[in-house]
Amino acid sequence: MARNRTDARVLSPARPNRAHSSSTCPASGEHAPTRESAVLDPAHLGDIKGAFGTIPAHESPGPRTWSSHLKTLLAVIGPGLIVMVGDNDAGAFSTYTQAGQNYGVRLLWTLLLLVPVLYVNQEMVLRLGAVTGVGHARLILERFGRFWGSFSVIDLFVLNALTIVTEFIGVSLAAGYLGIPKILTVALAAAVIIGSASTGSFRRFERIAMALVAGSLLLIPIFLLVHPRASTVLHGLLVPGMPAHAPLSSAMLLIIAIVGTTVAPWQLFFQQSYVIDKRITPAFMRYERVDLWLGIVIVVVGAAAMFGFTAAAFAHTGAQGHFTNAADVAAGLARHAGHLVGVLFAIALLDASMIGAAAVGLSTAYAAADVTGQNHSLHRSVGSAKGFYATYGALIALSAALVLAPHMPLGLLTEGVQTLAGVLLPSATVFLLLLCNDRDVLGPWVNSRAKNVFTAGVIWILITLSLILTASVLFSHLSSAQILDILLGGGALGVLAGFGVTLVARPKARGPAADSTREERLTWRMPRSTLLERAQLTPGVRVGLVVLRGYLLVAFGLVVVRVVELATVHH
Repeated sequence: MARNRTDARVLSPARPNRAHSSSTCPASGEHAPTRESAVLDPAHLGDIKGAFGTIPAHESPGPRTWSSHLKTLLAVIGPGLIVMVGDNDAGAFSTYTQAGQNYGVRLLWTLLLLVPVLYVNQEMVLRLGAVTGVGHARLILERFGRFWGSFSVIDLFVLNALTIVTEFIGVSLAAGYLGIPKILTVALAAAVIIGSASTGSFRRFERIAMALVAGSLLLIPIFLLVHPRASTVLHGLLVPGMPAHAPLSSAMLLIIAIVGTTVAPWQLFFQQSYVIDKRITPAFMRYERVDLWLGIVIVVVGAAAMFGFTAAAFAHTGAQGHFTNAADVAAGLARHAGHLVGVLFAIALLDASMIGAAAVGLSTAYAAADVTGQNHSLHRSVGSAKGFYATYGALIALSAALVLAPHMPLGLLTEGVQTLAGVLLPSATVFLLLLCNDRDVLGPWVNSRAKNVFTAGVIWILITLSLILTASVLFSHLSSAQILDILLGGGALGVLAGFGVTLVARPKARGPAADSTREERLTWRMPRSTLLERAQLTPGVRVGLVVLRGYLLVAFGLVVVRVVELATVHH
């Protein structure tokens, strides 16, 4: 990207980039000067207006009591809950219930292993959003250039569009089970999803989203009505194991599907932009981390509930493994656990599909407007952010229409989206790691060495799982021995990668030192001048990015070709 064009866009008088001259430290109640921030949309500056409270931009909170801490948390809470619960979407319902009916709770331990992955990934984008004020897609574009930025944004747009289609597949399946006309339900769901974000009130959208978050808790009464043995569920969660009488290849592919549906690329883009839009600053970092942990707990409890009640309801019935979609699971639950259980599951599926579609749609609209320099805030009316709302509305409407199209291979499309998400996730995590080691971007908030080692190991595991997933889609007769060889080889290389990335990921320090005082950390914001410079990448990082991108392009293309071939055969 030509730097003079970037200068004009970032510093355009038509969109002034005003930063507050001071900020309030909630821990001390004192005002401290801040740097001129890189925030691109002035609507991202001002009072925090959450679903459950308001924090004025310059209000001194005074002495901190338990009551004031709670009020601050209630005002800040939202981004972590919405991104996590939005991930327990239609695809997750399909994957978790498939695992539960096929293997009981024997694969439940994978959720516990994913907790630190979820937290580390989302905590990094939380820091990026609060400290920089600039969306994930724009940061990649500006710091790494048009070549890498374009790939990341195109990947996101394609995958998100397909993911929203799968959410409306969930709406359609829930409507079919509940006996409601599918066309009417899909159209109404699309209208609610578009309308909730288009009122010009951030608070109004967040209250609707939090109502959907509350709706996700319906999985708990379903669990209690089916009443699986708590000791069995706890054992499956805490003790790793594999199904005794199932091929390793089948179990491994389901584990990969669990990883793919639990950790998705859109989450990174959504939470960073939503944190910015909510006007969260570094001063509220610890409250937002609590919000993230609450979201992770809810998503793990919901997923574990689906494992548990499908395992208990279908055990010893001969029905396990015969339900191919969420509507079939609802019917099976009604047959073996009671009509109320089936109805509650269908309503929970409808709720999950709607919050998933809203979150994924917003992540795309935020990214599109962010990289094109358009206004992009839920605080704005439709008239003052036309491009942002047009992208969001068009994605939702088109996805809903595709689901209603005749002869659409819905099951195959859902499977293909999960496969592509698994293929593309390593790339998103690599750029996340690089940005979180960029001292010009995060200043004193850069990653610790321990976090770098952990994230590098996660990246390599994701690449290994991506290889297995891609190979299994392309070569359906892949043997258990071949899958085990890939795992062992990938694990050995992952140990080396974990330490290697820590040596080459962090560029030479030019910004503030990591040992800055607490007050400096709480008030530090990325300066706008950072957007006018390219990150200095080492030769090792450049080679690694080229190799990774080459693999992902090939894998992406092969998977698409395979899905098209299967769709043609089925048709």
